[in-house]
Amino acid sequence: MLAVLIDPDKYVGDKLTQCISEISKVQPDFILVGGSLTFESTEKTIDTIKAQTEIPVILFPGNANQFCGQADALFLLSLISGRNSEFLIGQQVTAAPLIYQSKIETISVGYMLIESGAKTSVEYISNTTPIPSDKTDIAVATALAGEMLGNKIIYLEAGSGAKNHIPTDMIKGIKKHIKIPLIVGGGIRTTENIRDVLSAGADIIIVGNALEKDLHLMQEFVKTVRKF
Repeated sequence: MLAVLIDPDKYVGDKLTQCISEISKVQPDFILVGGSLTFESTEKTIDTIKAQTEIPVILFPGNANQFCGQADALFLLSLISGRNSEFLIGQQVTAAPLIYQSKIETISVGYMLIESGAKTSVEYISNTTPIPSDKTDIAVATALAGEMLGNKIIYLEAGSGAKNHIPTDMIKGIKKHIKIPLIVGGGIRTTENIRDVLSAGADIIIVGNALEKDLHLMQEFVKTVRKF
């Protein structure tokens, strides 16, 4: 599967409308909305998307303040690669009453930040150290722990604007050991990147930064995934 990540701060007004128009033409599997730090309204962004397309929208919040019930589902992220309790459980506790009241479909996600050659926003905001890109054993053990703790999905994140995508050896190692779906995002800029990541075992690919520079890449990316 292929999903598009829309950061509310990066897609505003006409740019958001144009983005939705291009996305609707090629029909990726779903749209993620969220970011590490947002000034624009997540709720407003989701309302705009849902008014213009029937593609499912999943909330991808960087913190509890980004929660809103308008999305079709919520990725309830736990940053299992870090040791900052605020992003392991703290923000989730803060959001839990609102999530409960909204009755939104909630999917527990073990979120793992992997070193990508550049300091990313999520690394800075979460005050956590990414797993080194050459430490596959640590990544595998972390993913296994996430699955054993009850996460329904493991998400490997290189970060927005990452120089490199997640190493294929790491993806292969994790996929070999877990039974739940594996998402890979960050640093994916070309159809070759997509083929490499899918061949390594990713079930879902997330693209975002590349499309901010060239929305027309969306068509090539969807075709690549569909043909795989």
